[in-house]
Amino acid sequence: MHALTRRVRDWHGGFMTNFNSPLMKVAYVAGVTTFCTFLGCWALLAHQENTSQAARSAVSDTQFAKKAAQGGLAEVKMGQLAQEKGTSDFVKKFGQRMVEDHTRAGDELKKASSRESITLPQDVSAKDRASYEALSKLSGAAFDRAYARDMVRDHQEDIADFNKEATGGQKTAIRDFASQTLPTLQDHLKQAKEMRQNVAASDPTSTKGSSTGKSGRK
Repeated sequence: MHALTRRVRDWHGGFMTNFNSPLMKVAYVAGVTTFCTFLGCWALLAHQENTSQAARSAVSDTQFAKKAAQGGLAEVKMGQLAQEKGTSDFVKKFGQRMVEDHTRAGDELKKASSRESITLPQDVSAKDRASYEALSKLSGAAFDRAYARDMVRDHQEDIADFNKEATGGQKTAIRDFASQTLPTLQDHLKQAKEMRQNVAASDPTSTKGSSTGKSGRK
């Protein structure tokens, strides 16, 4: 036991003697400096990554709100067109619901965006405008089929966007808007599919596709 104690004391004394040497002190200071520098860089990188993620989330919320606003305006315009040019009662009634529901949703989105300081566009996108113009050139059963097809496709895309925002949005007001609107869009999709079946059944000579091509929104 005395021998072990003596060895420990000798080792400690040797270490302190070596530590008091200039070379040992330089090595110690260099090691501590390197370690602290590493910690500082790690903390800075972690902060930058968190900041970058927050910025991307904010941009994503803003992009969603703007896209939703333009999409809602397009649904209202196309719904008005369906009431005017549709030949099927199913198409006319669906168009009326689009005007009512998307006007109401647009008002709610304006309130949510105002709380988050987001400025919304006041008109439809160039793509939606082109789709509207293509649809407006059709009439009769061809219009009904094209409108029904586009509504199914548009609402499938809308539901995907709203679901993504509802589950991952960072801006509370926009995320809540997406979550609250999602069930209505899902009901729209269900009704749009029924409309598509209805207009197809009423025109047995119809073929797949129409002259509007890919006129749906993305």
